[in-house]
Amino acid sequence: MDDFSIVQKIIIWAIPVIFAITAHEVAHGWVALKLGDRTAQMLGRLTLNPIKHIDPLGTILIPAVLLMMGGFVFGWAKPVPVTYQNLRNPKTDMAWVALAGPMANLVMAIIWAFAAKIGFGLLQSDVALGEPMLLMGVAGVLINSMLMMLNLLPLPPLDGGRILVSLLPGPLSWQVSRIEPYGFFILVGLLYLGIISMLLLPMMSGFISMLAMLFNLPPQIFSIL
Repeated sequence: MDDFSIVQKIIIWAIPVIFAITAHEVAHGWVALKLGDRTAQMLGRLTLNPIKHIDPLGTILIPAVLLMMGGFVFGWAKPVPVTYQNLRNPKTDMAWVALAGPMANLVMAIIWAFAAKIGFGLLQSDVALGEPMLLMGVAGVLINSMLMMLNLLPLPPLDGGRILVSLLPGPLSWQVSRIEPYGFFILVGLLYLGIISMLLLPMMSGFISMLAMLFNLPPQIFSIL
């Protein structure tokens, strides 16, 4: 990745990052709609138009800074609002709403792996489009894998934390939910200490190896960025 200029890095990562974050949020709203809550739909948030979801800090500034620093690239969009009380079975349904985001990233990772497969084939045939398609495919796999794994951590307000709150019995669920106002600061602390990397990298490596095997791609391709 050090061989690329900052402009090249932005070109490679911009579309995969924006659509990874956007699809994640739309999935939350879409599942909420299916389970009885029309809040996201009424606010015009059930669209893949990134403009509707961009958070200046989480979608633009944080990913750009991390990209320049050469670390983990991640970010977030404006959360899609869900009215808990509108869900047919609020406690149970909230788990499905929360799970929808990481599952959207799973699907996106598979789609980008397919794009990388096509790009790899074109590159081997000396087709100019092959290299950018391969690089964007790899970036898409990396960002979606990271977002999926990160959001499944059982820490409110991450999706995994909300799933945990939905599954736990009442009193214990309430105790865990009280962590949510401090969750972001806990997450930043864990990132700073390198604990998040220590947890996520082995899981990401295993998942990406599975995708490489599924699409018959050399695993080292996913180390080019």
